[in-house]
Amino acid sequence: MKQHQSFWRMWRWPIVLGLLTTFGLISALFSDGGLGDILAWFALGIPVVVCGWYGWRRPSR
Repeated sequence: MKQHQSFWRMWRWPIVLGLLTTFGLISALFSDGGLGDILAWFALGIPVVVCGWYGWRRPSR
């Protein structure tokens, strides 16, 4: 049971960001303006912001 918990603890956010990116790409592909484009912008922008945040952070000592 402990191995199962450590798997989800480690991979929970990468899976969420991957699903969010997939939703954003599909939304951008099939939307024809309006709400679909707005959802695509947010769904694709959130993973970019998260990656930027962790990329610019200084490592703790």
